[in-house]
Amino acid sequence: MRKSGILAQPLIERLKQRRWAYATATGIAALGMAAAIATIPANPDDPDVKVRTEVERLALTDSHLIDSSGMLLLREERVQRGDTLGTLLARLGVQDASAFQFIRDDASARIMQRQLAPGKTVVARTTTEGELHQLIFPLNGKDSALLVERRSGRLMASEQPLQYETHTVVKSAEIRQSLFAATDGNDIPDAIASQLAEIFGGDIDFYRDLRKGDRFSVIYEMHYLRGQPARSGKVLSAEFVNNGRQLRAVYFDQDGRGGYYTPDGKSLRKAFLRSPLEFSRVTSGFAMRLHPVLQSWRAHKGVDYGAPSGTKVRATGDGVIEFAGRSGGYGNLVVVRHASSYSTAYGHLQRFAAGLKTGSRIAQGDTLGYVGSTGLATGPHLHYEFRVNGHQVNPLAVVLPPAEPLTTAQLAHFRRLAGQQIERLGLAGSLRLATID
Repeated sequence: MRKSGILAQPLIERLKQRRWAYATATGIAALGMAAAIATIPANPDDPDVKVRTEVERLALTDSHLIDSSGMLLLREERVQRGDTLGTLLARLGVQDASAFQFIRDDASARIMQRQLAPGKTVVARTTTEGELHQLIFPLNGKDSALLVERRSGRLMASEQPLQYETHTVVKSAEIRQSLFAATDGNDIPDAIASQLAEIFGGDIDFYRDLRKGDRFSVIYEMHYLRGQPARSGKVLSAEFVNNGRQLRAVYFDQDGRGGYYTPDGKSLRKAFLRSPLEFSRVTSGFAMRLHPVLQSWRAHKGVDYGAPSGTKVRATGDGVIEFAGRSGGYGNLVVVRHASSYSTAYGHLQRFAAGLKTGSRIAQGDTLGYVGSTGLATGPHLHYEFRVNGHQVNPLAVVLPPAEPLTTAQLAHFRRLAGQQIERLGLAGSLRLATID
């Protein structure tokens, strides 16, 4: 079999790099699926000479057997209130005692411990075993960052200017276990996985609805620092095939407010998210049940989501805080009043988000509090209610109202952009990268 360009590289090395250049449709060879090989004569204008193009398709059926021990994983985390160096590194996937000791003891690196400001985004590149290879920590009041790198087996720290270069990345993957398993297996940052869950969250419950064999393609921005991926940007377009149903999204900025739309211009942003937790499981539905504490049969007029204590609870829609406090069996409860006749309730919270109070205006996706077991609860979970005119309805079955559509002028601009992005997604969808079994 003849190969050209990148296809002549060993397959394992190409998959370890996991960095795909995307230019035009003629760059399919660089995406690793097919090579278009043209035999060009010395004089292509000669009418007696014919140009023949051969297309070779390379099977990657054994790619799941490749050893992933040499791969580097990119993770990014925001510093949370109360974080220590240890808790932050653990969330970044760093399981490296020597790295922890280095950051504590090195004169240049120890500044990180003094500047753990909540909200700051920190990026780490590690092996699958958790060995730290690179860490980027933005410094307070400067356009620079602390850079910790492993060079020739040794960790070194330095201050580097934050001069990012932005590239467009194209990836495709198949669901074998979960969304995060698939993105980890294809070197897609967790922040991009979270964006996918938000983009399609109005149509897919990413715990209940995912099926083995579902697949997705995503085109997103990646910001590079000194030639290395430093942090992810926004998703530009994405396709998700869930249980045979195809969903597509294209990012469009309208007057400084970006959003995601279907190829025909319908907003993917629902007025309400389907679930107040990004990833969870339903432990009790909207139905009659034997109350686990009171041991009596009664109507359960909400949905219970099981999740670890401290998991963030997000507002499912824009609105105003109507109530935030202690309320009987609900324990710590937040009630949000939305537009028209809608309201939502979030019970058994461990605690409320900082600064949350009655009358506060919140946006869809804002953190309201954290999963707990206050009130009549046998374990940590969230009790969620969706109310219409004050009456509880099943949040898993109610038809959610859409967001505002594009105007006629915006739609014309959007369709030109969408055509380009959908063409790219079609090419990205032909990728068959290694998956996680």
